Amino acid sequence: MGRRRKNRTHLKGGVASNPGSAEGVPKSFVIKHGQVGHSLTQLVRDVRKVMEPNTASRLRERTRNKLKDFLTMAPALGVTHLLAFTLTDVAPSMRIVRLSSGPTLSFRVERYSLAKDIINSSRRARSMSTVEYLSPPLLVLASFPPPGPTTPPHLTLMMKTFQSLFPPLSPHTLSLSSARRVVLISYNAERGTVEFRHYLITVKPYGVSKRIRHILEGATTKSTSHSQTRTLDLGNEKDVADFLLRRKGESGPSSDGYESAASTASSVAGDDGDAVDLADDYVGRNNKKGQKRAVKLDEIGPRMELRLIKVAEGVPGKEGGVLYHEFVKKTKAEIKAQKAEHAAKEKLRKERRKEQEKNVQRKKAAENAKKGKGKADEGDDDDDEVEEDGQDDSEMEEDYDGENDGDEGAWDDEEVSEVEDSADEGSEDESEEEEVRPPPKKLKTRSKR
Repeated sequence: MGRRRKNRTHLKGGVASNPGSAEGVPKSFVIKHGQVGHSLTQLVRDVRKVMEPNTASRLRERTRNKLKDFLTMAPALGVTHLLAFTLTDVAPSMRIVRLSSGPTLSFRVERYSLAKDIINSSRRARSMSTVEYLSPPLLVLASFPPPGPTTPPHLTLMMKTFQSLFPPLSPHTLSLSSARRVVLISYNAERGTVEFRHYLITVKPYGVSKRIRHILEGATTKSTSHSQTRTLDLGNEKDVADFLLRRKGESGPSSDGYESAASTASSVAGDDGDAVDLADDYVGRNNKKGQKRAVKLDEIGPRMELRLIKVAEGVPGKEGGVLYHEFVKKTKAEIKAQKAEHAAKEKLRKERRKEQEKNVQRKKAAENAKKGKGKADEGDDDDDEVEEDGQDDSEMEEDYDGENDGDEGAWDDEEVSEVEDSADEGSEDESEEEEVRPPPKKLKTRSKR
């Protein structure tokens, strides 16, 4: 018998540690639809991890589910954005839909790397737990042109769309320990693409070499699933100075080198641009308020390169005019005709909606009137039945009184004569039956000789 699997039915960290549960915070669905491969399915899971905790991380799509089902269900659940991945003949595509009235931005995924590939290719092991995903990431927009009359409108709209995916940053109310991740979205003007990166914020002691940090914090070993921190083994060293003062490229007794770029003189001093004074206590060992620490960003994935293909009004299935297209360009007359066509369709849709509402109200009124009439008819029938019962009871009393007018126990002559006649007839019938009967047959018996 297989082991029973327990499903979680509670929120991770509760309401206190889940700032995304407040009102006004954007929430999202990250889904896949259509026939997609294993890699794209894993990419959807990685993007869900990026959008946590304000996303449905355990959402399961079924093959019979359509995009319309999610568009209908999302507004009732307070979802503001829908990220839909699908696989086309050219390349994977991603659509960002602003619910419930649009617009819809369609991107082509030029290149992407999964989170597991980024972690496996990194030099240092990174231990990821659920604590980092209890708070939303910080959004950084880089290399986007400032809004202005000369800036293309689709770039401004794209920047605002990415900005609305994540909760707004409030420095006065933000807790320093909740800032654990960073999402970097940078615009590449030469290629016309958008770079999507996901980083983990790490804080290190400032002005301390990597070897001293190994002694203070322990050595990190990389395993197949996650990283582990263990006590540094100096058993083969004669003195701790041999480990701290070993020159660059010189191998130790264990011939592992102990060498990194952080062991040089410049790394001991540190970079003033990376050093900050902690305004509050931060996660990690000895990261107290007021201490000087070096802030580093470690990429944890996923990584995507996106190209904007199309911007349309409305949502899929109810799309309006096309605001921008990468490959199709239209003249002013064609744009005007397209707007008129969409306006006519919208007017027809509203008229049909009003007609449907009127029909529903008319049917409800007819049903209510029918129910009221049925109740009134039932009340009239009950009154008629009560009156008829009263009349029957009075008639029965009159008949009973009429029968009791004569002498009690007296027999009528007619009844006596009828009884006698029936008795005589019965005797005659019995005699006739006796005459008609044939005589019994004699049984033949064999005599013994």
